[in-house]
Amino acid sequence: MRTFLKACALIISLCGVQTATAFDFELIIEKARDLAAKPYAAPTAIPRFLRELNYDEYQNIRFDPEQSLWRDSNAKFQVLLTSPGLFYTHPVAIHVVDAEGVRPLPYRKSHFTFADPELEKRVPPDLGYAGLKLSYPLSGNGEQNQFLVFAGASYFRAVGKQDAWGLSGRGIAVNTGLPSGEEFPSFTHFWLERPAPNARNLRLYALLDGKSLTGAYQFVVTPGETTQLQVEAVLFPRGDIPLIGIAPLTSMFFFGGNTPRPPGEWRPEVHDSDGLLLNDGASGEWLWRPLLNPRRLEMDYLKVEALRGFGLLQRDRDFDHYQDLGALYDQRPGAWVKPKGDWGPGKVVLVQLPTPAETNDNIVAFWTPDKPPAANEPYRIAYDMSFGRLDVTQNPMGKAINSFLGDGGIVGGGNVAGAYRVIVDFQGGPLDKLKPGAPVTATVSAQEGGELIEYFVEYNAPLRAWRLSMLARPAEGKPLELRAFLSEGERTLTETWAYRLPSGNGILSEGKRR
Repeated sequence: MRTFLKACALIISLCGVQTATAFDFELIIEKARDLAAKPYAAPTAIPRFLRELNYDEYQNIRFDPEQSLWRDSNAKFQVLLTSPGLFYTHPVAIHVVDAEGVRPLPYRKSHFTFADPELEKRVPPDLGYAGLKLSYPLSGNGEQNQFLVFAGASYFRAVGKQDAWGLSGRGIAVNTGLPSGEEFPSFTHFWLERPAPNARNLRLYALLDGKSLTGAYQFVVTPGETTQLQVEAVLFPRGDIPLIGIAPLTSMFFFGGNTPRPPGEWRPEVHDSDGLLLNDGASGEWLWRPLLNPRRLEMDYLKVEALRGFGLLQRDRDFDHYQDLGALYDQRPGAWVKPKGDWGPGKVVLVQLPTPAETNDNIVAFWTPDKPPAANEPYRIAYDMSFGRLDVTQNPMGKAINSFLGDGGIVGGGNVAGAYRVIVDFQGGPLDKLKPGAPVTATVSAQEGGELIEYFVEYNAPLRAWRLSMLARPAEGKPLELRAFLSEGERTLTETWAYRLPSGNGILSEGKRR
């Protein structure tokens, strides 16, 4: 009997099949380590006709929810599969880990419906999947609600219970915004641990591969009012990487209250996120940077000594500010990244790209260490991610809820040619406990040689907020760069509002531009 068992164990080992109890994150780490020692090989592309599908044609390939993984056992967590095509140009391998061991999830063409019968005929029977979608009964009535999607390179999107789909996370960013061009490493393999039927969280693993690095990832996912992801990653650089982005977030900002409205656009604002927030543990400062749609690439490197968190947020949740019943921009989630352990000194990098339409993601934010990962050495990182409404940050300070910008040389703005009138409304935190007549003051500074002409603070009764009004003029050919926060005596009341407006922005009236 012992000889028989040993023989079975040897066969299982040679076939690469492991029991669930033997499977853990260390196995994925070893796979990433081994992969990094080999030359990079790009994933095999899907057939050309699938890559050339337009948006509507691709949307007409639908996975049948009745075929969701684990649906037959009425499990709370279920898995829907994504078809390759359009943006998703290569298949990924998906495995299931359960009491029976580890096994690949075979592609089943019959689990999809095709609006075009001719297209269905051409789809290979072994095409494979492009990614996966997780569902859970968030509404509480037994209905399955999709809350997390992994599809395309290393991208993933998550929502909380009350949210519409919006910004994305990524496994890694490589050389984003650099003239050399960005790389897009991909998750090529996933492993799903089957949870207990009533489990509140799910664990999955992913193997990442790219020209410059490989990586092993572990995600522990907990859906809810705010969806939480506990992330652990071990990266293996194949060589030196000029700019590595840890915990990157990708979003869209087309226009808003602090930018001109495009000609012919009837909606007041269009964006998935309206600002970047970061918290530096060394200084205790919370810093808010409103987003832009610049005319040229803009890259900001925000120094932090001990990062406590950063994220892209959609603070403005007033439907009247969007008026879009289809896109539901007022319901887009924010995302907050909270480091585990000491990440050391580094920078939060904000990349803002020009976009002519809301269909393009043009905002990327990530953390990059002052000491980059060394070639051929493992680099470990861990963090928590929260997707949901404003409370994902736990920011105790007064917050900048509005940023408005106008010409400072016309009636309503001022009488200084070449200047800008800048308005910021602060609300919440310690401000909510102040009476309208409280002696609130502002600390304001201008950088890049700019001139701060005037500023004052007044109570904004309709919003129950405090309004800071500034008149400032940038140096010739320079951006307008301002920093401001509110205080009462020696007590700081608000986060720091930090704004950078590039020159040639189209806001000043003709003849008064800088």
